[in-house]
Formats: sequence, structure tokens, C-alpha cells
Amino acid sequence: MPEEKAFRVSAVLLAAGAGRRFGDGGKLLAPHGAGRLIDGALRLALAAPVAEVVLVTGARGQDVADHAAALTRDPRLRVVEAADWADGLSASLRAGIGAVAGADAALVLLGDMPRVPVAVLAPLLAAVRGGAPAAAPVFRGLRGHPVAFSAALFPQLLALTGDQGAGRLLAGLGEGLTLVEAPDDGVLYDVDTPGDLR
Repeated sequence: MPEEKAFRVSAVLLAAGAGRRFGDGGKLLAPHGAGRLIDGALRLALAAPVAEVVLVTGARGQDVADHAAALTRDPRLRVVEAADWADGLSASLRAGIGAVAGADAALVLLGDMPRVPVAVLAPLLAAVRGGAPAAAPVFRGLRGHPVAFSAALFPQLLALTGDQGAGRLLAGLGEGLTLVEAPDDGVLYDVDTPGDLR
């Protein structure tokens, strides 16, 4: 009997934006808790049951990459630069998905969301492994992040343009999008301005 092919999942951590609303553009490296803002998302990505973690950089890319390297020596971490990051969110998403083209699924995380609970990761990935095209967490009826995408959606993610994420694509899935109840609002909490830090 042939051995079943392993289901390969890659994490894609988007950390390419300039963070202009934050002020100086150094949002992801701003002090947060005992470290920097990006630390929470990076630790979450590394805690996920994934084969690799692709960190997508752009603005202040070398600084972000150096900080990540100082934070962890996990061999699964790989840095990919979105050369066209200034074109908007879709550019970093395309760079990340393009870098994991051989995966069966991708878990897409945002660098400015430091409080996502680890408990949502396994059910998101289980849903996609079970055949869902995508899965996202919800808290009190609001859809949040991270989002797991099956490889079947990679071509549509690679076709995105402008300063948009995958929101419209997810909305178009209707009941094809599996929703996972989150234990707290960490799946909704993101940082846009210094006033959002808590």
C-alpha cells in the first residue's frame, strides 16, 4: 500500500509594510511588552505546526530580518523580500505565497497582530486539511486573523493587486470559508497607531 503524502503547511508572516499611520514607519520594531511589536506574531508562527515560516519583509527589511534572526535560531525561518512592497498589501502577500508554492496550505499571519491565541492554529489547519478552501477565526461574530488557505487558492492570491488583502476573496467563498471560534479578541487586535499599543 503506498504511503500517504504528508500534508505540507507553510506559515507566511507579512511584515513588509511601512506602517505610515504609526508615525515614523518603524511600527513592527516599536517596543511592545518585553520586546518588539513583531515578536508576538513571529512566536505564533514558529509555534504553528508548519514546515517553514516565511517572513516577508519590505520597508526597513534588513532591520526586521536582523531582529528576527536575533530572536530565534529556528531553522524553519526564511526571509523573503517583497521588492514591490510599496505597491501595498497585495505585494507582500504575493511574495509570501510565491515563496511557498510547493505547500499544500499556507497560514497567513500579520506582523502587527501580537496577541493571536495559539489555540486557533490547530483548528484552522485541520479545516483546510479536511478540504476547506480557507479557514479564519471569528470572535463575537467578527472575522479575524490569521487565515489558512489551501493551495487551490494560491493562484487567486497571486493575482491580487493594489493595497488589498484577501478579504474580498474570502467573502466570495461564502460557506466554503470555515469559521473557527476564537477564545479571545486577539484575533481582531492589530496595531495601526501608537495609541493602539496595549
